[in-house]
Amino acid sequence: MLNIPERLARELSLKLQYVNHALALHAEGATVPFIARYRKERTGSMDEIRLRKLFDRFAYLTELEQRKQTILKSIEEQGKLTDELRAKIEATLEKTALEDLYLPFKPKKRTRATVAREKGLEPLAEFIKSLNVPDAPAASLEEEAAK
Repeated sequence: MLNIPERLARELSLKLQYVNHALALHAEGATVPFIARYRKERTGSMDEIRLRKLFDRFAYLTELEQRKQTILKSIEEQGKLTDELRAKIEATLEKTALEDLYLPFKPKKRTRATVAREKGLEPLAEFIKSLNVPDAPAASLEEEAAK
């Protein structure tokens, strides 16, 4: 599991305590201009640009971690989660790379056609389709449906 404040401090070259204070102020509902002007001592004099970058990156990494947990749970329920795959997913820092890893395990959408195939109705559909073709064998629909 990714430690988001430590990661942000490393990425943005900030002290961890300032990152934690800024995130706490933001979580309390303080606005970026307020934090930049009136809480300089708690944030190490970060300006509005750095604060916005910090909060945007925090939101991105938080969403990424939530998505990782969802993906890990989904793959584990399918019984296809390996230690190697888990390590790759947990090490990923981009949403697109994460979705690329998940793509082979993503459940397919079930359409009406899929449900009909599962019930064995595909041969009947093919027969009905062949009735529209000229010079098709003359068989009855009832006989084919009985199969």
